[in-house]
Amino acid sequence: MMPTQMTLWHNPRCSKSRAALKLLQDAGHAPAVRRYLETPPSADEIVAVRNALGMTADEMMRKGENLYRELGLGTASEAELIAAMAAHPILIERPILLHGGKAVIGRPPERVLQIV
Repeated sequence: MMPTQMTLWHNPRCSKSRAALKLLQDAGHAPAVRRYLETPPSADEIVAVRNALGMTADEMMRKGENLYRELGLGTASEAELIAAMAAHPILIERPILLHGGKAVIGRPPERVLQIV
């Protein structure tokens, strides 16, 4: 289920995520911040976000993470990738802004401004 308010899936240790949050705040927005590593999304939430992004699960994964290779996800099915992201949220690309039934990955961070 997509949130109705503006929500940023955020990792405060990530410079891109911090930059996206600052851009939103500087533009006068106060998004709810979900530290998705501390409060991982469910598989259903990941599916909803994937659909809002209009991309595959593979496209919303951090393929540079060692865990991606360790788990052998390069040939995994869509369902396996979603399960992996639910079990290991570090695999989810960040930041992701959810707003008005839409979603965008903030890479570069300025992309978050496209849906506000």
